[in-house]
Amino acid sequence: MRILITGATGNVGRHLIAHLLALRVEVRALTRQEPAVAGLPPGVEIVRGDLAAPDTLGPAFDGVDRMFLFPVAETAGAVAERARAAGIRRAVVLSSDAVTDGTDTVYHLPVERAIEKSGLEWTHVRPGEFALNKLDTWGRSIREKGVVRAAYPAARGVPVHEADIAAVAAAALTSNDHVGAAYRVTGPQQLTPGEQVAAIATGIGRPLTFIEVSPAEARADLIGLGFPEQIADYLLAFEERWVEHPPQVSPDAERVIGRPTRTLAEWAADHVADF
Repeated sequence: MRILITGATGNVGRHLIAHLLALRVEVRALTRQEPAVAGLPPGVEIVRGDLAAPDTLGPAFDGVDRMFLFPVAETAGAVAERARAAGIRRAVVLSSDAVTDGTDTVYHLPVERAIEKSGLEWTHVRPGEFALNKLDTWGRSIREKGVVRAAYPAARGVPVHEADIAAVAAAALTSNDHVGAAYRVTGPQQLTPGEQVAAIATGIGRPLTFIEVSPAEARADLIGLGFPEQIADYLLAFEERWVEHPPQVSPDAERVIGRPTRTLAEWAADHVADF
């Protein structure tokens, strides 16, 4: 079995490659970078190509049985057609839980639909909020001040460790038990922002302070970190929604991988150097 990993140098892709190598699966990685700078482990075949340019993917698809598909909505249909024509039988899609609740019809849903339409065997892996997002939104203030400022203190999220997303994808790629399934992948607990800050403090072994601010102040903080205004508004809209309609903890990942997903404190401990 030879498996192609697209998005191979990303946060999920790197963990997925490690899972598959541990299972002694033959792994091919697609990257836009020069192989020498991709930073992938020994034993991985590296092929250059770009999902945004489907005509470049022939060498990557040649001789592959299954692939992990990073979502690029604009070219998903062409990628799926070329994959099937090359003899690939199965695609595991990195999707989003926002497809499940109907809030994403632009970025991930078109990729799911393109794969389903292609006739490939498919599994959709739909993670909720990546715990990694905390590094982007809270990391600097934690490192510099030991403080987190956030709006909507009653919002509840279920942040998930990127390694657990990869573990579900690895199972879907290597087992026949998951064809035609769409799995929500979440953390094991609903947590408010204050509870998330406490969990991170536990994981990194340092006291942290949570400060409630207004949505306008939170927006200004995000823009000050370099987030475009549209993205800042998008993130805050989710937090506002999660006050009354929080995402639920999903049992899907535990059923697939046979253990609970990691807690936010465990995730923070794995990223202590980043804080």
